[in-house]
Amino acid sequence: MEQMNTAAAKSIRCRAAVSRVAGQPLEMEEVEVAPPRAHEVRIKILCTSICHTDITFWRMEGNHPSIFGHEAVGVVESVGEHVQEVAVGDMVVPVFAAQCSECPDCLSDRSNLCSKLPNVAGLMPRDRTTRFSSVSTGEPIRHFLSVSSFAEYTVVDITYIVKLDVGFPPAMACLLSCGISTGVGAAWKVAAVEPGSSVAVFGLGAVGLAVAQGARMRGAKRIIGVDLNPDKFDVGKRLGMTDFINPNDTGGKTVSEVIKEMTGGGGADYCFECIGSTSVMAEAFQSTRNGWGKTILLGVSGNKAPISIPSHEILRGRSVIGSLFGGIKPKNDIPMLAQKYLDKELELEEFITHEMGFEEINRAFELLTQGKSIRCIIWMDGAKEIDNGV
Repeated sequence: MEQMNTAAAKSIRCRAAVSRVAGQPLEMEEVEVAPPRAHEVRIKILCTSICHTDITFWRMEGNHPSIFGHEAVGVVESVGEHVQEVAVGDMVVPVFAAQCSECPDCLSDRSNLCSKLPNVAGLMPRDRTTRFSSVSTGEPIRHFLSVSSFAEYTVVDITYIVKLDVGFPPAMACLLSCGISTGVGAAWKVAAVEPGSSVAVFGLGAVGLAVAQGARMRGAKRIIGVDLNPDKFDVGKRLGMTDFINPNDTGGKTVSEVIKEMTGGGGADYCFECIGSTSVMAEAFQSTRNGWGKTILLGVSGNKAPISIPSHEILRGRSVIGSLFGGIKPKNDIPMLAQKYLDKELELEEFITHEMGFEEINRAFELLTQGKSIRCIIWMDGAKEIDNGV
């Protein structure tokens, strides 16, 4: 298929769900999406989903007007100069973490944080401008995490794009662009969970449930889920969870005390915090065993508060490590996870509780904030209503 490059491509007008006021419903507007510049790709979004990170930034002041969304799949509509990795018609997933394959971080197995093209708040990473504007006013609209998938078309830098086989199921590809890859990757690459070990997962949203699945795939013997919603345990069991703790139903004991009792008095070998609460991060740390207990922080906190951990506890061989995107290198690891799904080694369907059309995006926000969905697939061209809510 002949490439449509910057010289041929023109601006596109399309629908976008624009966030104009912190915490208020998104407004469906007509926006203009500029052609891709050098090293950029314009994508027609097939479907998108809502991640808790979208909710966190949607609630924060100073991020508006913005087009949020960073978990999606689409088809390449046009490419800018110097783009050779993908072509018009390719299926791609945009991701929030770049992989330039040239910088020290991309070349090292110790990091997945590209130091050449990091995220620039609200703007494209190379020239620090926006490709979105309001049709009615001409006002520039901010990008989000270099993706902005709550629009029918978006422009993404090539370093933030992963190509998948065109026949791969779009809804499953959407899931791999953030949450599921983060959780499975954290168990595999960050924690390197050992066979026969014990794991505790704090927060059973999509990321936490994916951690449980990743830990099961690594051979963990006991996987304890911690969540205020007991309905999450059913899907957790199907993904490998063996035990469940509701912090409101512990008989006055702390969660760490319960976990230590469940693990013979020592504590879990690995604890994953998937909420973004600094108090839960501290409790997760207290739930690990001395000697080698490891706490992995995956939740995004909106207030940047410090974590309170006694220094003498660190001296006893316990460690804390943070991770973005579960330590995965997207261009290398997302195709590998896609193949695991095709080989029936990785479960993805369990995470989809709802499907709906783009015009219902505010209802999707409500379902997630109320804890009634795990992942809601939002189809740009509309979809038959599916509700398998938790």
